[in-house]
Amino acid sequence: MDDMDDMRLTVLMVPGCPTAGVLRERLAEALAGRDDVRVEWREVRDEAEAVRLGMHGSPTLLVNGADPFVRDGETASLSCRVGAGAPSVERLRAALAEAGSGAGAGAAGLVGRGGRGRLAPVDGGQRAVQQAVLRAFATHGRAPTEQELAAAAEPYAVPVDRVLAALSAADHLSVDARGRIRAAYPFSPVPTAHRVRIEGGPEVWAMCAVDALGIAPMLGRDVEIRSADPVTGQTVTVAFQDGTAVWEPPSAVVLTRAGSCAGPAVDVCCGTLNFFAGPASARRWADDHPDVPVEIPGHDRAEALGRDVFGPLLGGPA
Repeated sequence: MDDMDDMRLTVLMVPGCPTAGVLRERLAEALAGRDDVRVEWREVRDEAEAVRLGMHGSPTLLVNGADPFVRDGETASLSCRVGAGAPSVERLRAALAEAGSGAGAGAAGLVGRGGRGRLAPVDGGQRAVQQAVLRAFATHGRAPTEQELAAAAEPYAVPVDRVLAALSAADHLSVDARGRIRAAYPFSPVPTAHRVRIEGGPEVWAMCAVDALGIAPMLGRDVEIRSADPVTGQTVTVAFQDGTAVWEPPSAVVLTRAGSCAGPAVDVCCGTLNFFAGPASARRWADDHPDVPVEIPGHDRAEALGRDVFGPLLGGPA
């Protein structure tokens, strides 16, 4: 299958955008008349929709939901991209090639491992134990007991501590030196900034904002996420109902880490993936942490990231 077969291209623009026509022509040339790549042209009429979709001025090209041309300090906006205009054909081709190779995906790098995200392999009981851990949190709001873990590993004739070590080495979850679970992505065994209420189930803690957004699609249940802007302290909620998320305030965003994390996510990434009440406070946090490469995806992209990473974890056989 060609790398572009599953590529999604969306152009966000204000009505009557003078640069949209130029971008249309250059995109047609960059795609070389391919019939299997569709481009959606979408008019955006208010700031709330610009924030939700990740629009950084008109026109904005989203490649698989992300803006490859966003500049440092650029936030959601309906304004014209002054001085930027439409990317050249060469820049468009480079961005499409990079997206097709899976590079430059930022936090979406977690969707790697052959598209399995954090889904552990079946071999050696790893997936069975991982799913036992996740179900314990989803059902009881706690880590599994030793007996529950042993029961999951028993059919594979592998000591459960060895299975946990393998899962931790691959960062499907994380255990400490004594073998105790300290991260069960997307769940945290200790309090974090992200509290998630599962309909018909317990309240749990999520490791980060993206993990919190992945709980509803992973469980196929409604959830309510409650977090706080780390800069202003303002409450941010995201309520999933029948697969649709409502963000409050509507200006709220997620700050994600750009590029891959070298090391266990619990140590390297989770602390930087937070909810903010708006792009301004997210940028203030980024300015205060210049050593951390970050990006601000739109609501749709942030939700898709949580869904892509965590959606498969309980859907397959153990």
